[in-house]
Amino acid sequence: MAMVQSVSAALGAAQDRVMAALVAGLAQEFGHDAGEALAHRFLGAEEAEFLWEARDQERWIGAYQGTDSEADVELDRVRIVGRLAGRWYVAVMIVDGDGHPHGLLGKRSFGHRHAAMAAFADA
Repeated sequence: MAMVQSVSAALGAAQDRVMAALVAGLAQEFGHDAGEALAHRFLGAEEAEFLWEARDQERWIGAYQGTDSEADVELDRVRIVGRLAGRWYVAVMIVDGDGHPHGLLGKRSFGHRHAAMAAFADA
């Protein structure tokens, strides 16, 4: 049985709230142009966390059988859909029971919500 949970009902530009907050904070500290550039560098370095925070919906896929070093933590595979930095995405994440991301297994980007939602439903 598939479980889908809506995380945010926001649409359009409001779904880029994670990126907007990051840019605003960095722009305040370093200026607008530097803030925008730094935000994209942060996004690249911490992609899994940003994708998780920007998700619109999530669906549990199953348990994740990790390495021996992760044996003491139960992890799950979760499919998410959302919008970040002006692009829609569908991704598969490794998440613990407390809802903290531990990794990114894969991500596809889309130009339109409809295409992302279709991929989210089909995968």
